Amino acid sequence: MSTVTRASLAEKIHTQVGLSRSESIDLLEAVLETMAATLESGESVKISGFGTFMVRRKGQRSGRNPKTGVEIPILPRSVITFRASQILRARANGAPE
Repeated sequence: MSTVTRASLAEKIHTQVGLSRSESIDLLEAVLETMAATLESGESVKISGFGTFMVRRKGQRSGRNPKTGVEIPILPRSVITFRASQILRARANGAPE
């Protein structure tokens, strides 16, 4: 099993779509930048048949330093979550397409 990288995605675009390598990289960067900007604005990104990236807001809560046991506040923050589509879940579990 290997990790999918930007370079490997751009190479797939190059071989399967037929764009030049630089055009493939530009296309990939444009898609990723659009997704990042949408998530930054607090909106969700839904890719049909793949899944949905969502921004979740977490409120302030208290945590504990495991070493000292001292209670500390954990500040509010935003996290990005991913929910796979039914199609992707089925494929990951070996269901036929």
